[in-house]
Amino acid sequence: MKTTYLFLVFVLFGLAIQAQGYDQEIQVYREQQAQHLKKSAKGPIADEYVVSHVHYFKPTPLFRVEASVEYLDHEPTFRMPTLDGTSKEFRRYAHLHFRIDGKDHTLTAYENATSFPSESAATYLFLPFLDLSTGETTYESGRYLDLKKQDIQHEKVMLDFNKAYNPYCAYSSGYRCPQPPAENFLQVNIEAGEKKYTGPKNQKEQDNSMAKNFTEREKKIISNAAPSDKMYVLQTNVEPDSIILRTTSEDVKYDDPLLATLTARMYATVQDPEHAGVGIAAPQVGINKNIIWVQRFDKAEQPFEVYLNPKIIWRSKLLRKGMEGCLSIPDLRQDVVRSYSIKIQYTNKEGKSVEEIVEGFTAVIFQHEVDHLYGILFPDRIVEQEQRQETSLADKIEFSIEKGTIVP
Repeated sequence: MKTTYLFLVFVLFGLAIQAQGYDQEIQVYREQQAQHLKKSAKGPIADEYVVSHVHYFKPTPLFRVEASVEYLDHEPTFRMPTLDGTSKEFRRYAHLHFRIDGKDHTLTAYENATSFPSESAATYLFLPFLDLSTGETTYESGRYLDLKKQDIQHEKVMLDFNKAYNPYCAYSSGYRCPQPPAENFLQVNIEAGEKKYTGPKNQKEQDNSMAKNFTEREKKIISNAAPSDKMYVLQTNVEPDSIILRTTSEDVKYDDPLLATLTARMYATVQDPEHAGVGIAAPQVGINKNIIWVQRFDKAEQPFEVYLNPKIIWRSKLLRKGMEGCLSIPDLRQDVVRSYSIKIQYTNKEGKSVEEIVEGFTAVIFQHEVDHLYGILFPDRIVEQEQRQETSLADKIEFSIEKGTIVP
């Protein structure tokens, strides 16, 4: 009896030491994450005060589980929507099957599918997910887990939700954070890892250090006619054109000597009576730089205005549906769902960063044109909205106003 008692004591003591070691491992991991948030050149948090608003659940082995790996072969690339309204290219790599609280669950692991991923991106797998804690105790747009491909051994891998972390968008604007796909919604309360951020959200300044001059190819296109001459508009049904239209554009230097010529020719193009539009983006004329023209229906006389390096740093959850067409997609018009209000950030002619809130139809034009800068066309948005669930306000709210308060 005494021997059995001593054995149990040693077992419990060993488990306690093991648990303590695991808690320390998680604590070290979280401290490293906090340092990365502060010190990374591209990080979203600038000071110790803000880091103090990053909170975590207490580590628990209940959310450290072994998953069986089901590899997915010959998966096509797809665009995963991001929180700034753009998208990033991924490919489904594997289904990870595991059990939590006696129930079966599955997460899809994704690999970076950009043309030239960095060395680190090529070795990691990305697991964005939602769960029943999302929007309650954890970030409303979901959380992430990372895995290394080499972590998979004999078609098994450990998933540790105690290492779940928030995307940069939880702390700051100005980032392209992928939204977890619907297939990665877990019907379980994952109260592990990082909690909801409680600090003030940082408004990231626009970084113009990566802006570039026009390439030699682009210079030839810009300079092959007078500033008042319109340009050829690329078409999606022409293969070489489609490649350019699907390429992500770069920021442009505000003082490039050919910028005035390009913007003048783009304006002449969008004003062409035969194919007049309400906006145009530089990729549509063969220039992969972040430049757009937008007709401002929200201003007196509805002027056209040019914007350099525009970014949408906030989008309302209130949506509107409206008919859209595109100069680069002949004979196609369809309803597209867009945010009703947005906040844009762009570079002005003096190289300064400017922010502005835009609403209504003008906001739709901005969203359409900024999409072009990321290689996104409006039919892509239609595919996305077919997979998204929305609630019609008309079914939930009755609008009324006191008689006599509106004067026609």
